[in-house]
Amino acid sequence: MLDNLKKYKVILASNSPRRKELLAGLGVAFEVRTLPDVDESYPECLQGGDIPLYIAKKKANAYRDTMVPDELVITADTIVWLDGEVLGKPKDRNDASRMIHEMSGRTHEVFTGVCFTTVKRQHDFVVRTEVRFSQLNDEEITYYVDNFQPLDKAGAYGVQEWIGFIGVESIIGSYYNVMGLPVQRLYQELQKV
Repeated sequence: MLDNLKKYKVILASNSPRRKELLAGLGVAFEVRTLPDVDESYPECLQGGDIPLYIAKKKANAYRDTMVPDELVITADTIVWLDGEVLGKPKDRNDASRMIHEMSGRTHEVFTGVCFTTVKRQHDFVVRTEVRFSQLNDEEITYYVDNFQPLDKAGAYGVQEWIGFIGVESIIGSYYNVMGLPVQRLYQELQKV
């Protein structure tokens, strides 16, 4: 499948173990290449899905000067959106607890912006998923924050971890989007390259 990609050297521009696992699940041969200190700031006027889309394109453009003609670079960014605000990666344990408390008993949105770039073309898209958390108590939140690694995840949680098992009541949209890469949509888009 995706035989059209055989003419490219596919580069995943991400250190995320979840993105590596998900892209590998598509059967795509790729290598990981990351640049240090890519600026992930965005204009404050952006809302919801426009934010990770902007950042994914910004990450892609950082690779433009180093690309060769047979490369296809995939970049992505994921945010959690609640009450008109971004819940990004938490600064520390207390910030992680605060975020999970805010989402407890409520529905939030997860947006992932994806961009793939060759020297001649750039294509991007965004995927939205709704996630409903059950009411979590302090003990459950503390257990998760103390025993897992919420600091490297948007919104301070991994849906594939314990908190997802006990806390996620429902998901409308792509489960894999919540993990950080909407692979079903990515597969569809890569077929068009």
